[in-house]
Amino acid sequence: MESRERFVFQRMAAQLKRETALLTGDRLMAAEARGEEAEADLCLTWYEIMDTVREIRLLYGVAG
Repeated sequence: MESRERFVFQRMAAQLKRETALLTGDRLMAAEARGEEAEADLCLTWYEIMDTVREIRLLYGVAG
């Protein structure tokens, strides 16, 4: 799995790409940017879930 920072960067880049697409009227670029942003958000959500699982295991002393 790639690092969390890469997905944060990917989300920021996609947001800039989407803003650029809105300014230029490029609907294809805007669609690509939305897809890239959604992918980054999904991967960041996975990291948040894994952090929560880790915290719960530590809290309740569950091996894993």
